[in-house]
Amino acid sequence: MIKIPADGIVTWGSSYVNESMVTGESVPVLKEVNASVIGGTINMHGVLHIKATKVGSDTVLSQIISLVETAQMSKAPIQKFADYVASIFVPTVVSLALLTFLGWYIAGAVGAYPEEWLTENGNHFVFALMFSISVVVIACPCALGLATPTAVMVGTGVGANNGVLIKGGDALERAQMVKYVIFDKTGTLTQGKASVTSAKVFTGMQRGEFLTLVASAEASSEHPLAKAVLAYARHFHFFDDSSATTENDVKSGWLFDVTDFSALPGRGVQCSIKGRHILVGNRMLMLENDIDISKEVENFVAELEQKAQTGILVSYDNILIGALGVADPLKREASVVIKGLQKMGVIPVMVTGDNWRTANAVAKEVGIQDVRAEVMPAGKADIVRSFQNDGSIVAMVGDGINDSPALAAADIGMAIGAGTDVAIEAANFVLMRNNLEDVITAIHLSRKTFDRIRLNYVFAMAYNVVAIPVAAGVLYPSLGIKLPPWVSGACMALSSVSVVCSSLLLKRYRRPILTTVPEIVVE
Repeated sequence: MIKIPADGIVTWGSSYVNESMVTGESVPVLKEVNASVIGGTINMHGVLHIKATKVGSDTVLSQIISLVETAQMSKAPIQKFADYVASIFVPTVVSLALLTFLGWYIAGAVGAYPEEWLTENGNHFVFALMFSISVVVIACPCALGLATPTAVMVGTGVGANNGVLIKGGDALERAQMVKYVIFDKTGTLTQGKASVTSAKVFTGMQRGEFLTLVASAEASSEHPLAKAVLAYARHFHFFDDSSATTENDVKSGWLFDVTDFSALPGRGVQCSIKGRHILVGNRMLMLENDIDISKEVENFVAELEQKAQTGILVSYDNILIGALGVADPLKREASVVIKGLQKMGVIPVMVTGDNWRTANAVAKEVGIQDVRAEVMPAGKADIVRSFQNDGSIVAMVGDGINDSPALAAADIGMAIGAGTDVAIEAANFVLMRNNLEDVITAIHLSRKTFDRIRLNYVFAMAYNVVAIPVAAGVLYPSLGIKLPPWVSGACMALSSVSVVCSSLLLKRYRRPILTTVPEIVVE
């Protein structure tokens, strides 16, 4: 396997090229004369002569990188909630302290309270100043400054413990307001690799013998679909062969001897087994060799195609004996995660470079209503921006280089940990476990963290709301109660301790069980 060095046009040869790094689709694409190729994609087998048409900064890969950089630079910073509160709180406290000083000083100057209230050798100025200092000390916004960073620090640590890496407090804050979550298909909703999903024999041949024939024919092929068939047959024999004691016993010696093997690009393979001709490939290969395709086989293949699966037909000695369905299966948790997001009031969307038939089939299976198919990398970023036009917070979940512009353009980019380095670099969240359940964990943790921040503000302000009037001397005329500056300092410290302890309680966070994800009522 060799990487193609530059964008260009095929001038000679035929081969399959893995373009998943750009398109996100795992199935290799047949490239023949006059077909275009993309620099950085992988030639699976065969020889291609290519005429370079774009090099350096003009290549598709360089343009994708440029899109990522542009999207990252265009992000506007989010105004912190603490900054807003502090901008009101601090001037208010200073004004209250000044009013407290003036009130007590003027009251003393006009004789509004008895001289006995003054300390020994004291005067009205010092008496008023002590009340004013108490107000400033008890209203010191230390706890207010700790409310957000302590919760964010603990929240990001809890996320890491649960396999979700969070790049900063801004991302954590925005995630709790997410309205749309856009999913890539291949490698995100699906497993990103081909596998056999079904096999059917149309003659009296035993299933084991059928799979052995197919695996023997495909063993010499380098095509990913052939590898999927071989893995499926090996798995069947390993668990079905009662004489096998270890996997190695099965891997060696169970395939038939093959002669006259040849790969037929775009159609399949042919060879001879036990002196009989065998064909493994698509419908075109069968028709070229005058193999009769019965109505039963046609119906089976049509059913596979409706499920967005590839049908592989097998003929042995000019008789069609069976078929296999090969597809990129969904991740087991995909549909449950989609339902969980919908319960949380989040709208799931699927965007893919794959064809509409496959996209609709996958979307229907997982429960996604909004589907965008046949979308190139730059188009994915444009779709993200279209959802942002009304001010909605948009999250993008992807794994490939082709997803990185959209990950960077989204308010929240979530990269699958098994994805490419470019995607991980462009994202705000990295889901290290390669599990879609972590999308819900990320949003749920963000909401819990921001709820904790709000509670921290209550702790930070509660002492102020109650104690500032006492510190200002409201109760002194009637009850003789006043707060010296040292008592005010203790109350201020207590509010900071309360905020820190409140943030530390986030360590008790438990990821939601998908069947009990909290439902959000959207008005």
